Amino acid sequence: MANLYTQATPPVDHQQPPAFHQVPQYGAPSPFQPPPPGAFVGQSPTASFGQPGFSQYQNPSGQYTSPPAPIQQQPQYAQQVQQPAMQQPGQPQQYMGEKPPAQAYQPQATPGMMVAPGGGGNRNAKNLPMDADGREWSNGLCDCCSDAGTCILAWCCPCIVYAQNKQRYEHLALKGIPDPERGGSGCNGDCFVHGCITACFGVGWVLQIGSRGNIRNRYSIKGGGCGDCLTSCFCTPCGLTQESRELELEEASIRV
Repeated sequence: MANLYTQATPPVDHQQPPAFHQVPQYGAPSPFQPPPPGAFVGQSPTASFGQPGFSQYQNPSGQYTSPPAPIQQQPQYAQQVQQPAMQQPGQPQQYMGEKPPAQAYQPQATPGMMVAPGGGGNRNAKNLPMDADGREWSNGLCDCCSDAGTCILAWCCPCIVYAQNKQRYEHLALKGIPDPERGGSGCNGDCFVHGCITACFGVGWVLQIGSRGNIRNRYSIKGGGCGDCLTSCFCTPCGLTQESRELELEEASIRV
């Protein structure tokens, strides 16, 4: 009996590792199938566990291992952009560490200054008060002695001063800059017409009514056609001098 038991039971070799069971492709682990060659037991799943018949987190012994811990990614914070400080109204703009641009400081018109679109200079150089009807002349009608040269020329040859004033006005109105010739010599077609009407009929001053009205409208000066007619008729030299000085103020504001 002992011999039969000895023959039926093979000797145990303690040098060889115990047999393991392979997990079938579908179903529970089977104790009758040997493990595949090269399988590792008791370790975390490797690439060999991707064979058919093994779960993602199941070793050949049928034991399930815990999945690897997920990698925690550090949150990325967007770079904070420093916002410029709010500019308070009425305060000059400040620049930190750099020079202000050229357009940061622009000259502003002072109260009473009139610069109409389309070119030209200051049309209220003396900053006279304005109302709904306009303003007064910059120089009075009797201030002609302040420009004695123009006044004397207007007494002797009003046609020349009239032609010069008209040429200076048209140059400012069309080009927005002073006439480089400042009216020139005045001996042109306007002077000839004014002189002929004065010599023949003595009413050359009629031409001055339109010229005075244009100058008055350009500078928003109070008055009307009746006043222009009376000034041109009875105060011809004083009216021409007054108009010349008004044009001179705008021309001087452009030359500065």
